Amino acid sequence: MVDHVYIGDIAKWVGEKVTLRGWLSNRRSSGKIHFILVRDGTGVLQATLSRDEISADTFELADRLPLESSIEVEGVVRADRRAPGGYELSISHLRAFQQAMEYPIGKKEHGVGFLMAHRHLWLRSSRQQAIMRIRHEVIRSMRQFFDERGFLLVDAPVFTPSACEGTTTLFQTDYFGEPAYLSQSGQLYNEAAAMAFGKVYCFGPTFRAEKSKTRRHLTEFWQIEPEVAYAELDDLIELAESFIVHVVRDVLENRKDELEVLKRPLEALEKISSPFPRISYDDAVEILKKGGMEFSWGQDFGTPDETCLSEKFEKPVFVHHYPAKCKAFYMKRDPANEELALAVDLLAPEGYGEIIGGGQREDDLDTLKKRLKEHHLREQDFEWYLDLRRYGSVPHSGFGLGLERALAWICKVPHVRETIPFPRLLEKVYP
Repeated sequence: MVDHVYIGDIAKWVGEKVTLRGWLSNRRSSGKIHFILVRDGTGVLQATLSRDEISADTFELADRLPLESSIEVEGVVRADRRAPGGYELSISHLRAFQQAMEYPIGKKEHGVGFLMAHRHLWLRSSRQQAIMRIRHEVIRSMRQFFDERGFLLVDAPVFTPSACEGTTTLFQTDYFGEPAYLSQSGQLYNEAAAMAFGKVYCFGPTFRAEKSKTRRHLTEFWQIEPEVAYAELDDLIELAESFIVHVVRDVLENRKDELEVLKRPLEALEKISSPFPRISYDDAVEILKKGGMEFSWGQDFGTPDETCLSEKFEKPVFVHHYPAKCKAFYMKRDPANEELALAVDLLAPEGYGEIIGGGQREDDLDTLKKRLKEHHLREQDFEWYLDLRRYGSVPHSGFGLGLERALAWICKVPHVRETIPFPRLLEKVYP
């Protein structure tokens, strides 16, 4: 007998007697035969117990074990096209590690509030497992993309002394008697790393104290942020496009089973190829107005605006050259028009809106000092950042991709709360 194999490797053991350990996820009975579904984190396998081929005690145990009990089963692996996954286990022995209490999440419909309060258990469902496996694939693919192109991973700190994206969305904490903030972005530190290593990226949690309840917002989310020395806006757009094409291709190749569980139509993802459409901010404003949206030039796009724009395209669409007044202090201005920033957002199709934001950074020392004053930021808080313009400044650009928003689009789930294992929302910090 082969001791302790994983369901994900079950095809290797056809005809062999093996031991599996996992959890009882479902069962049914025809009277003389019990059919149970065992999951172990690598997959789900149907196992059968025949009254005529097993002890009465074991047969009775299988009949009364509560769902989600932890179990060990022994039996012979058989190929069976009718079984889920194409394989089945004929059980000769069953042992319970722990008989679960009555499982609170049943087959009936549960409200979102109930499921979120039981997120630690909801993760066991087939839908949530599919989303988490796709999340894993997206992360693996993202890192592979940059690693293969010579980028160096440089981790940015979570505690920061000052704001990056705006002072109104900071989580403040006491840092041994001094104020500190949870990071809104690793970008400023990424710029320092890019001046040392040329091509870098960081990947980690970021925090925004936005009092927003939209389906696109989390107070804690994960971002991947590349930064490239000597890259200008067009270089950045080409990098971002190649990046998205790469990630979507990998998900389609490696996670079709999970997409099928989610009933995600593949046709929409199969259209994601170069080139992506590119429109200016001015073009986008015209599209909004023609669509009946009330919008004033100079505003940043809100959720309804992004939804309206992204629904007009079958592929992600780049929107570039935003008004400088609605972008951060570090954005470089367009030399041909000081009112515009060399900024770009990428809006995902199907109404999902912005998944990437970035642009070219201001590389001139005196100009950056001026921008700090315009944004009412203290120069002394950014002396280290200004040093990057004192010692070998170069044109450079970068972007940030919010993992959960991108994942919501790829999986076509209605809310980002399902795209992270334990979401943090405006009124949600449990469990």
